[in-house]
Amino acid sequence: MAALHNRISRKELKQRILDDNTPRTTISFYNYFFIEDPDAFRNELYRQLNAIAVLGRIYIATEGINAQINVPSANFEELRDYLYSIPALNNLRLNIAVEDNDKSFYVLDIKVRKKIVADGINDPDFDMRNKGKYVNAEQFNQLTKDPDTIVIDMRNHYEYEVGHFKSAIEVPSDTFREQLPMAVDMMKENKEKNIIMYCTGGIRCEKASAYMKHQGFKNVFHLEGGIINYSRQAKEQGLENKFIGKNFVFDERLGERITDDIIANCHQCGKPCDVHTNCLNDGCHLLFIQCPECARKFEGCCSAECKETLHLPEERRKELRKGIDKGRNVFNKSRSRMNKLS
Repeated sequence: MAALHNRISRKELKQRILDDNTPRTTISFYNYFFIEDPDAFRNELYRQLNAIAVLGRIYIATEGINAQINVPSANFEELRDYLYSIPALNNLRLNIAVEDNDKSFYVLDIKVRKKIVADGINDPDFDMRNKGKYVNAEQFNQLTKDPDTIVIDMRNHYEYEVGHFKSAIEVPSDTFREQLPMAVDMMKENKEKNIIMYCTGGIRCEKASAYMKHQGFKNVFHLEGGIINYSRQAKEQGLENKFIGKNFVFDERLGERITDDIIANCHQCGKPCDVHTNCLNDGCHLLFIQCPECARKFEGCCSAECKETLHLPEERRKELRKGIDKGRNVFNKSRSRMNKLS
């Protein structure tokens, strides 16, 4: 029986992928459906995907599956055939990355969780089946011409910062669970208007659309397949692409370019830039935007303090980061950390 967990160090696995020139295809998919035994489902999925060299991050829960993965391009059809052999996933839309570099993932992690998207919803009457209507790229473009249409971005503030749909409303937050009640409150005077919700690949906006309907909103829509599917459809069908900038993604790439527009700024010097990075000081690992000049000046760190720490002996660095819970360590323009970035 194949091992159900990776047994090789992540550092070694990452180096293997960096040294490997095998073409790989990055894919995301999700589906809300009932899974009676998530642990058994997870173990079988791990066996099958590991056998065809799939890498990535997958969450399993009784409410369904949420996956961001890559696969050797030569094995794509085998992956698709296996997924489609699962009745609930037959003919599932597989979102193929808009921009890829073969290095999006370097390990296969499949985890069982309470939910595939942490939403903070505890209402037993909430029903995912009562969700908003799907809109494709053409329908989205048409609907947004209506002055009674409101477009809501259901991603985190740092995702919105580097790219979003024109005229889209930001729900400024660090987490999806914070956004849901905020979106309801922000839209409470607009219950009769058309509300289109969107996210990266569709999983968050689909749940958000169901939550809005649960809260009494009538004309709720969500973008099928999110930004990834929209961009592909717009290109294939010759439609106007109403998304500007970069689409943030939660893998090693940290983003895929949709248009040439750079709408964000370096968090250190303020120059136009939309390249996210993590601070190289392992005791910090802050996610922030850094231009090439500041990357050289700060040696990939978010501050002079972290740069100094980077040059300390490894034992001292281990001592400094012992017991630190970085949690979701993300730069937020509204917080006072900005005075450290100099």
